[in-house]
Amino acid sequence: MSGHSLRSVPVSTYRLQFNRDFTFDQASDVLPYLARLGITHVYSSPFLAARAGSSHGYDVVDYGKINPELGDAASFERFCRTLAAERLGLILDFVPNHMGIGKADNAWWLDVLEWGEASPYAGYFDIDWSPPKRDLEHKVLLPILGSTYGDTLVSGEIALKFERSGGHIDFWYHDHRLPLRPLDYPAVLAELAANPVFADLLDRWRAAAPSLGAPGGRDLAAALKQSLADAARDPDATYLIDAALAQWQGRAGDLRSFAPLHELLERQAYRLAYWKTASDEINYRRFFDIDDLAGIRMDQPAVFRDAHEFVGRLLAADRLQGLRIDHVDGLADPQRYLRRLHAFAAACMPRSDDGRRARPYILVEKILARDESLPRSWPVAGTTGYDYLALANGLFIDAAGYAKLQRFFSRFAGLHLDLAQEIYACRRLVVERSFASELTYLANALVDIAEADWFTRDFTRKRLRDALTEIVSGFAVYRTYVTERGTSQADRAAIDAAIEVATGHWVGTDTEILKFLHGLLTLDIAKANPDHYDTKKDAILRFVARFQQYTGAIAAKAIEDTLFYRFVPLVSAHEVGASPLHPTTTIDEYHADAAARLAAHPLGMLASATHDTKRGEDTRARLDALSEMPDEWARRVARWHVYNRARLGEAGGSPAPSLRDEYLLYQSIVGTWPMQAAGLLRSAEARRVYVERLKAYAVKSSREAKLETSWVAPNAAYENGYCRFIDAIFENPGDNRFIDSVLRFLPRLRRLGAFNGLTQLVLKATAPGVPDFYQGSEFWDLSLVDPDNRRPVDYRARIAALAAPDFATALMRWREGWLKQWVTHRLLDLRNRTPDLFRNGTYEAVTIAGPAEKSILAFQRRNGAAAILVIACRLVGDKAPGDLGPFWPGAQFLGQTRLEGVAPGRWIDRLTDLVIDAGESGVALSEALSHLPVAVLGAETNAEGR
Repeated sequence: MSGHSLRSVPVSTYRLQFNRDFTFDQASDVLPYLARLGITHVYSSPFLAARAGSSHGYDVVDYGKINPELGDAASFERFCRTLAAERLGLILDFVPNHMGIGKADNAWWLDVLEWGEASPYAGYFDIDWSPPKRDLEHKVLLPILGSTYGDTLVSGEIALKFERSGGHIDFWYHDHRLPLRPLDYPAVLAELAANPVFADLLDRWRAAAPSLGAPGGRDLAAALKQSLADAARDPDATYLIDAALAQWQGRAGDLRSFAPLHELLERQAYRLAYWKTASDEINYRRFFDIDDLAGIRMDQPAVFRDAHEFVGRLLAADRLQGLRIDHVDGLADPQRYLRRLHAFAAACMPRSDDGRRARPYILVEKILARDESLPRSWPVAGTTGYDYLALANGLFIDAAGYAKLQRFFSRFAGLHLDLAQEIYACRRLVVERSFASELTYLANALVDIAEADWFTRDFTRKRLRDALTEIVSGFAVYRTYVTERGTSQADRAAIDAAIEVATGHWVGTDTEILKFLHGLLTLDIAKANPDHYDTKKDAILRFVARFQQYTGAIAAKAIEDTLFYRFVPLVSAHEVGASPLHPTTTIDEYHADAAARLAAHPLGMLASATHDTKRGEDTRARLDALSEMPDEWARRVARWHVYNRARLGEAGGSPAPSLRDEYLLYQSIVGTWPMQAAGLLRSAEARRVYVERLKAYAVKSSREAKLETSWVAPNAAYENGYCRFIDAIFENPGDNRFIDSVLRFLPRLRRLGAFNGLTQLVLKATAPGVPDFYQGSEFWDLSLVDPDNRRPVDYRARIAALAAPDFATALMRWREGWLKQWVTHRLLDLRNRTPDLFRNGTYEAVTIAGPAEKSILAFQRRNGAAAILVIACRLVGDKAPGDLGPFWPGAQFLGQTRLEGVAPGRWIDRLTDLVIDAGESGVALSEALSHLPVAVLGAETNAEGR
């Protein structure tokens, strides 16, 4: 491909989730369909080499090659050729914050384990080599053991093994390879010293010992290992080596016999530990609380070079046109990284025929609070759209109905929650339970800084740790971005607010500790106490950077992965990027946000579902409609609880599930019940699959809530009781009062959810930004959180539906997803024919006059002669029909509601081809919305007309 063969900026993107069950070859078969649908760029999950069996690719183990489970070089090349043939670009989800470690596949990590601080890769990982725990000095803690160290040692699960081809010796714990340090080879093989085959080699190895830690020592060790490998070509020699290693294994029942193996392990650059020690003692930075994902130092030039070299080649060869940066808040200095990345990518991009380089298209995965903006200093197109997702979803939640749902949930579950206090409690919980080791690191760094000044040296370790806990628990944003370059007003406001919350919870008179931390986190200390700052500048800057990396992890685990599974009055309001304190969005707020996005990041991504969302976009759209029928929902839930009371299990004297989990389960059922409702009744296999999905979600959601069970301490009795309850409520579907009641409730809810889904789709595809389509979501997406949302997509059905001859056919088969795909295809076709309209066109809110003005959102996009008028219904619950009759009964309920300020003339609905006459008084909505709850009108004479 030449540098000008693909558009460098996408008009639309389509997310593909690669794994060993969906490879490059399978994706190649799908690409022609995506091109016909109207997609311009494939947005790929990570495809660099990842942990074997990875279902997501975020556990990268080698930045320098393609994941072999996805295909070989030839299949990747076929994939790229097919992309080019279909004129599709490619955006890669790139992971700069962490790598997969453990097991036996990350060469950088294995080198660190073998050589310790002497490894050239020791500085690639964020490891504290001098933690307070004395037996971890110059070691890295490896919390990989399934039981205590002593039990594991004497069980014989840790064994020395010889790898013949490479000549190296390793400890193995199941599938974890733990390299033996080169200095210990002579001791381990000492039994072979009398054998002439090995005597000279062992002498040379002992003589080389003083040089192994010096420059050139690695090459010397490699040569000695090769000599050992050469000697082992003789099967008899291999037998002797294996026999020598076997002598290090202890004898069952004889504890003293394991002492030599223990002493050998103690000499290594790592310390093996029970996995439960990780939250308190781990001394490397992790991705959130996942032990086998280690943070890397992307701020180091060598790490950046080695991690991006292969991606740079893909950019230069025009195999890749953009990058999505995963978890940018995990980086020490996101701005510096992004500027370096932008310059690097721009230098790699191929030149077009006129000699110019295409600009790299870079997005960041960034969670923004409701009133937070993406830093304008970052050279990126925008975010991956979680902020838009939360904002748009709020349009479909009725504020008064949501308040009723909150009250009912509290009564039903027997809870009376102060939401602000619950947020604070969840933050405290994850700080103390999941991230205590990271807090310990910060506290130790803080003690070192405090002790260097006369006025702060008396602050005790405990009180400094307490202060950190309170401040982190009070943060309202993911993180701040303070560096020695300065502190922005937004960062200062966030820190001020957190300090205020911490002060409110502080017990004691020593509030000067909080003032001290305020000075550090804002770097005001540089002016207030310049001598102290100059003395400890490096330590202070490192502390601030690590603190900022820490707060993002706390926010994600406390809010998204704890609170959102505990506080569940309407779970569709609880998505990644959403604020539980602000679940709804007004029409004016939506318009204001669109105008701001057009001004700041007009090419940012707009998402309605991702691989990380808590539920599929149409599950969420359907559940939003519960806010329009809160009283009926309350009656149904109360009735279902009575119907199912006898099916409840028991765990430790309490019901399984709890009332909270039971309430969440009912939402999950009505949200995901298939559009063709009777299918689960007719097919026992379909019902079994559906029930298994619900059970998997039940276990995950209850563990995330961390109440009756958790990931750290699973409660098998509770989980089994919960799963048996789900099995029981689906038994005998033909004679089951619960299922009968659900089926009677669903028709109106399902129809409202479909209306919301279409509106959500139209808004996403016409608002300022680049719409993203999660794989398969061109049909109704009624999934739950991962791994449910990563199930295989039936592309054959979607390819067949795309051949629908007309709108009437698509409308008739709306339950199968044909209508949603029809609207998607029409919208993408419009975007592709008028890309400048969507990239550069104005965004103008349209005035609505009439009795239903609060149910209509409308705006115009204009660019020269091209213009569209977007009209969308929301909150029409009291007008929705049941399951009989046409999909959309028409908009007569809108009465005389009209759009004002619209140019007179003939307009054509680009979704249905309906012709609308706009008069002096504007557009009559009962006419414009006669076929669907949405319309995208283009003036008949516009350049984009058919």
